[in-house]
Amino acid sequence: METSRTVKAYCLKVPKTSGEKAVSLAAKLGLLNEDLEVQSTTGDLYVPLKQEPYFEHVAEFERTLPRFDILIHNFPRRVKPSRSLLEILGDKLPPHLLASLPRAIDFVGDIAIMEVPGELEAHKSLIGDAILEAHSHVRTVLAKASTVGGVYRLREYEVVAGSPNTETVHKEYGCRYHLDVRKVYFSPRLSYEHYRVASQVGENETVIDMFAGIGSFSILIAKKHRNVKVYAVDINPDATEYLEKNVLVNGVQSRVTPILGDAKQVISDRLHGRADRVIMNLPEKAIEYLETACEAMKLGGGIIHYYAFAEGLDSLEVEKKRLIEKLQSMGREVEAFLSARFVREVAPFKWQIVLDIKIH
Repeated sequence: METSRTVKAYCLKVPKTSGEKAVSLAAKLGLLNEDLEVQSTTGDLYVPLKQEPYFEHVAEFERTLPRFDILIHNFPRRVKPSRSLLEILGDKLPPHLLASLPRAIDFVGDIAIMEVPGELEAHKSLIGDAILEAHSHVRTVLAKASTVGGVYRLREYEVVAGSPNTETVHKEYGCRYHLDVRKVYFSPRLSYEHYRVASQVGENETVIDMFAGIGSFSILIAKKHRNVKVYAVDINPDATEYLEKNVLVNGVQSRVTPILGDAKQVISDRLHGRADRVIMNLPEKAIEYLETACEAMKLGGGIIHYYAFAEGLDSLEVEKKRLIEKLQSMGREVEAFLSARFVREVAPFKWQIVLDIKIH
């Protein structure tokens, strides 16, 4: 049966011992269908043809091949190797501009997001079209038009190629996330962090995700653990709307509770003293919410995943000392730093870092 991935076509069926000769002959006669893959069985080879062979073609087969059949067979389409951005634009931009092509492109679902250097500003539509050609799954190419900012941590984008629709579905570690990149904060570069934190959670834990966004941490935790309770808090109404949808789509509604509101107020009003683990993915302002994270902890303490921006090669040690002093001023004690690592570079000598802190 023909499907979108397979095609019925005329073919030359020959013994495998005559396979190379049959392929060469079909190509010489202009009959070889290079869009389809040659197929084989235990002893035979099926060579796809562009059309039913004419009488003179059959006569040539008879002269050259000891045994053959002409029949119709189901062939898979040949997967054509995609060309790189550099290959596509090689003859369209001068060498000094090719050297400035974006090296890092973020893929969120079927949307590609790039940062365009100033010298390439006039060529961004050309680059966008090349990205669509190089990546067949992409339908929209966006250029960053601002930095991340505001209470909701949003960024402005310009559509440079493809569809103007900026809503998509992103897949990560078996989870599906609906989102609109213009309405919510999401970074595919945090994919490993989502997995790393989710892998540390134990059964029967209560987790508070203070800045949950569309649910990248919360939903993966709930997918990996059957006996957990996750409170996913976010101040952005659009993010919370997508979070609620993603909870349902991923079937974790019994384990994840979405809450719209500022984490400080929500924890004070509803979640004081409930958490075994708190996730603080708000690197711009996490230090301002540290006391709230402590208030969310159970009386015996727990673990905080604390994200921040820091500069300098010694930034991890500097941030450790800063947190020890801050927590001591709140009457809390750091039992151990379970992990301290650079997550990603956000500017020259500036990183997003994470500290996993076990506190009393």
